[in-house]
Amino acid sequence: MKTEEELIQFEKQWNSALENNNADEISKFMSPDWIIVGSDGITGKSSFLESVRTGILTHNRMDSDEMTAKIHGNTGIIISRGTSAGIYDGQAFELYEWSCSTYIKEDQQWYCVSTMVTKANRL
Repeated sequence: MKTEEELIQFEKQWNSALENNNADEISKFMSPDWIIVGSDGITGKSSFLESVRTGILTHNRMDSDEMTAKIHGNTGIIISRGTSAGIYDGQAFELYEWSCSTYIKEDQQWYCVSTMVTKANRL
């Protein structure tokens, strides 16, 4: 399997873990210092996982209709467009968004170090 395909498969497995709302499983895909950047600012790994553990954030959909991977040594970047849906703080949400995630590979294992999301327009 090409490295790009391996990273795309890893991303799809992480999306599946997010849909299952299991914070311990989700954590396995993230580096210790992982962050997500969105319209509300920057959220770190521990805060994100705590919101999943407490049920403040649940996902029922994480999918992509476009995804590309680029590899540079032990660093990978995935740019994707898709839907993230679920419940946040008691309110249902469905976001169609672009995301850009940066990964590192250590000891034959990929880890996401950062994710940035922004609204995508439907074509």
